[in-house]
Amino acid sequence: MSVAFTKEESSETAAETQLPDRPISAHPNLVTSTGLKQLQAELATARTAFEAANGIDDVNEKRRQQAGPLRDARYFAERVRTAQLMPDPASHETVAFGATVTYSRDGKPPQTYRIVGEDEADPKTGTISFASPVARALMGKAVGDVVETGEYEIEVIAIA
Repeated sequence: MSVAFTKEESSETAAETQLPDRPISAHPNLVTSTGLKQLQAELATARTAFEAANGIDDVNEKRRQQAGPLRDARYFAERVRTAQLMPDPASHETVAFGATVTYSRDGKPPQTYRIVGEDEADPKTGTISFASPVARALMGKAVGDVVETGEYEIEVIAIA
């Protein structure tokens, strides 16, 4: 095998094993207790996957298999380190971080979401990030308040 061919393979392998870091939001890393547990679980999963890849004999394959878990471990370690655990809302009189809010948008059927941290947010499961435009518009509002968000009019129906 020629040296040039080997070097090309090595440079390709190096590029595959140096994944760019996952972007970290500029917003404060506010989390619920559930969100903090999820971050810690994701960190443990990434570390376990990295350790499992350590058992691979082929050096290039080991590096490829470690790349994703290593990137994820860096991300989740930073998110756990910077997490600001927020207490559950003391009152349900106004929309706050951790509250579950039901609202109607332009007369459409009501929607209910819990306002949580960015890593915990998943609209499909009923959670939205506190940094989302809807959550930002609703923060501090009470039942019956109507908020305009550019193209939508949102009315707060319930807060739990």
